[in-house]
Amino acid sequence: MLHYKNIIGELIGTFILVFIGTGSVAVAVLYGNLNLYQIAGIWSIAVILGIYASKNLSNAHLNPAVSFGFLVKKDLSPHLFWQYLLGQFMGGLLAGFAVYFIFRNDITAYEITHHIVRGSETSKQTAMMFGEFYPNPGNSQLKELSTLTAFSLEAIGTFVLMMIILLLTHVKKNINAIIPTLIGLTVGGLIILIAPYTQAGFNPARDFSPRLVSYIMGWGDVVFNLPNFGFLTVYIIAPCVGAGLASYIFYLKSKK
Repeated sequence: MLHYKNIIGELIGTFILVFIGTGSVAVAVLYGNLNLYQIAGIWSIAVILGIYASKNLSNAHLNPAVSFGFLVKKDLSPHLFWQYLLGQFMGGLLAGFAVYFIFRNDITAYEITHHIVRGSETSKQTAMMFGEFYPNPGNSQLKELSTLTAFSLEAIGTFVLMMIILLLTHVKKNINAIIPTLIGLTVGGLIILIAPYTQAGFNPARDFSPRLVSYIMGWGDVVFNLPNFGFLTVYIIAPCVGAGLASYIFYLKSKK
C-alpha cells in the first residue's frame, strides 16, 4: 500500500533542498559571486526550509542515506523505505530540471565564453552545477583525489550528519522546534570542510537525480565518467555506508 502523504512530503522537502542548494552552485559557477561559506550557508537554509516544509507530511528525511540509516535502526520499515526513496529521487529530479530551465541560457552563454563543448571532459565545469565530481572541478589547487579518499570523506561526512540527527531526535529535552536549524547548520559546517574535495554530497538524491538531468540535457556520458564508478561508489554507496554505520552504532548503544 502506498502512503502518498509520505511520498509527497519527501518530494516537496527534497525539491526545496535540491532546488535552492544546486541553484546556489549554479550561481557560483556562472557568475563567480558566491564563495564557499556563502554556498554552505545557502545549503543550510535549503535543508532547514526543506525539513520545515515536509515534517508534517513525512519524517523529513530528504535523503536516501538518512532513510537507510533509520532502516538499519529499525525505525523505518522496508515498505516505507522504498516509498521515501521514491519521493526523494522524484523531488531531486524535478529540482534538477527546474534549475536547468532557469539557468539554461546563462549556461549556454558561459559555455560559449569559455569555449566549453557540452559533453566533453571540460564540460564537468558546468555539469558540477547538477551532480558532483571529485576532485572538485572548482578547486584549481586540487589536481588529484583518489576514489578511496573521496569515498572516505563522503562516508565520514554522512556518518557525522546521521549521528547528529539521531542525537537530536532522541534528546530528552523538547527541542523539536530548533532541530531543523541544527541539522541545517551541521550540513553547512560539513560542506565547508569537505566540499573543496568532493563537493560534499552526503545525499544520493541530491546527487544522482540532478546528475541524471544533466545527462538528459546534453552533457551525456561525461557526467557518469568518474574513476571506479565514482557516481555510484562515492556519491551513493559511501553516504549509505556512513549513515548505516552511525545508526548501527547508535542502535547498539541504545540496547545497553
